Amino acid sequence: MMNKTALAIHGGAGTILRSEMTAALEKEYRGGLENALQKGFEILRKNGSALDAVEAAVIELENFPLFNAGRGSVFTHEGKNEMDAAIMDGKKLKAGAVAFLQNVKNPVKLARLVMERTEHCLLAGEGANEFAHEMRVEFEPDEYFFTEHRYRQLLTAIEENRIQLDHSAIRNPKSAIGTVGAVACDFQGNLAAATSTGGMTNKKFGRIGDTPIIGAGTYAENATCAISCTGHGEYFMLGVTAFDVAARMKYKNLSLEDASRETIERLTEINGEGGFIAVDASGNVALPFNSEGMYRGFVTADGEIVVEIYR
Repeated sequence: MMNKTALAIHGGAGTILRSEMTAALEKEYRGGLENALQKGFEILRKNGSALDAVEAAVIELENFPLFNAGRGSVFTHEGKNEMDAAIMDGKKLKAGAVAFLQNVKNPVKLARLVMERTEHCLLAGEGANEFAHEMRVEFEPDEYFFTEHRYRQLLTAIEENRIQLDHSAIRNPKSAIGTVGAVACDFQGNLAAATSTGGMTNKKFGRIGDTPIIGAGTYAENATCAISCTGHGEYFMLGVTAFDVAARMKYKNLSLEDASRETIERLTEINGEGGFIAVDASGNVALPFNSEGMYRGFVTADGEIVVEIYR
């Protein structure tokens, strides 16, 4: 049976209101999403692997300054950029993740190196940064990660003494964005997922969200699905949301669509906000969320690109 290739991406979920979006800004966001989809799908079209496709798509999103990952990462309370990322290979059931990464241009690349070059799943802090130097990945100075709207977000959050979810309702839609991610199914029916984030504005005490936690924010397994989550990370950890979709498919024999719907219902029950992108080994795609909006897009075997923002 010929497997259908598919790729889905997200650029964050949250209070994304049409009324607060300018036409020019919306065009920029859509362009950023389309570009990432094209980069990833180009690999699938040439019979490349799902793993290469999700990595390529996430690299594009990390390089795009409007999303909270890589270049556009938000600031911590100390005015630093700390990044987390994860990648998972559904064929080999192997994963790699990094947390508290600083100055690494593309955290998702390092996550893949953790998976392929170490015996571990997750490296954090100084050790992760040391590993990055050893692997000779590309570094960038602080200025590269400095974006004016992110810095203003930090100053506002400090002033109001709150930790800010990157996509909570703020007057400026430029701040209404979160984690980025990609999921894919290649021509052999292999699945992969990748997620990358700059965390929460004004975060303190070394907070880590769901992104680098396998099974919470990122998961892939050929037998079921590949998932990348975005939203209020604490609840995705409590709901083990990414694995929850796979578990419902595996143990309840649900379709991707039904499992995704039940998982979002569960997230809502525990007061979590956000969404995820999902793909199965037949190339089916699901992009459910319970927030006002989610930057999302997908492309299936016929190559038609679909990008959406609002409900």
